[in-house]
This record gives sequence, C-alpha cells and structure tokens, in this order.
Amino acid sequence: MDAAYARLTFNSDLAQAVANADLVIEAIPEVVSIKTEFYTNLGKVAPAKTIFATNSSTLLPSQFAEATGRPDKFLALHFANTIWKNNTAEIMKHPGTDMKVFDEVIEFARAIGMVPLPLHKEQPGYILNSLLVPFLDAAESLLVKEVADPETIDKTWMIGTGAPLGPFAILDIVGINTAYNIVEAKATVTGDENMKKLANLLKTEYIEKGKLGRATGEGFYTYPNPSFAKPDFLKG
Repeated sequence: MDAAYARLTFNSDLAQAVANADLVIEAIPEVVSIKTEFYTNLGKVAPAKTIFATNSSTLLPSQFAEATGRPDKFLALHFANTIWKNNTAEIMKHPGTDMKVFDEVIEFARAIGMVPLPLHKEQPGYILNSLLVPFLDAAESLLVKEVADPETIDKTWMIGTGAPLGPFAILDIVGINTAYNIVEAKATVTGDENMKKLANLLKTEYIEKGKLGRATGEGFYTYPNPSFAKPDFLKG
C-alpha cells in the first residue's frame, strides 16, 4: 500500500499531468459542456499514444469522440461505486473506437483487479446504471410526489427484498450533486414537471445546504452513523 501511494503524483497543469500518459480516465461532472471543453483541451496536449476513457455514468462516448481529436482511441471505462469491493469495470466503445484499443482497455481493467464487462453497443447507463437508474428514479418519484419519506422508502425496500441498502442510501453514495445533474438533464430534455420539481428539491434542500451525501457527512442521511445502519432500523 505504501509503495502504491508513493507512486501517486498530483499536478494542476494538464499538459504536465498527461505528458507521458498511456491512459487518461476522465471523471468530471456529468455536464456535456464541461466534458466537451475538457476533451478539446486534453486532445491538444496529450501524446499521440494516449488512450482517453470517460467514466461518465450516463453520457455516451460518441457525444465527445470528435472533441478528443482521436475518436479511434476513445471509449468509456466505468467503475462502480466502492470499487475496492464492487470491482466491476464496464468497457463501452463507440462506433469509431479501434477494436485494438477496446481490447487493450479490457486487459488494463483485468490487470488492476477489476472484472471487465465489455459492451458492444453504446447504451446510456451501461448495464449497471441501466438497471440502477430506473430504480433510483422510482424512489425519487415517490419522494417528490410526497408518497413517503426517504427512510420509509428505504426501509420498505430493505425489508421487502433483503437488500443491504435502500435507494436513498445508494444516492448518498452516488452523490446528490451527480443525481441532480442527471435529473436536471432529463427535466430539460423531457419537460417533465415532476423531474423539474425533483431537480429543484435536490438543489434547494440538499445541494445549496451542502448536503451532498456521504462525501460531505450529510445527504438523505447523516454520517458516519446513518439511521439505516442502526440495529432497530428495520424493526416496526
């Protein structure tokens, strides 16, 4: 572990940071304009050999491929939350990805201890989030429609299925800012009034109050001792 930490370096200058990189994995906010600007700048300073990978949760690599300046060396490499335990690596190409690059990234994922899960077509949300996001959307819909509070919704799911976490505990891990960006994008595209209401709720009641989830110590629950982890949470 100490040896691994010793090999980590930090740099605020993009050109210096990627000067000899074989692979750059981007994990910046789920905002198209921010990612596009980043890839435009990255493509100008990274060596020709460098493969670019996005860790975006819901956006597609084809949305940014041209901005990279090297669409053949660009794809998605998506890790699950708590990857030290849930060690999945979803690798998703776009139509212009070189298959050699695709195979190299699969081998890279395997080499770092992940279980590589190749996707052969673009899919918003990959496999994991294609299953997870509708589940979280359903929970958020129950909240915004004032059907039940987060604890009751989580308790229902945990007791009814035996799952260790409910949807709002999961959202605290994902990060409420990430959830907001996804909901806001959906609200803009669809015009759905409930989505707009949910986006406003997340912004005013959580983000603007610094309640971003586990990372800030408070979200739908308070950490490090959230109520869902207490022995009596699942009791009547």
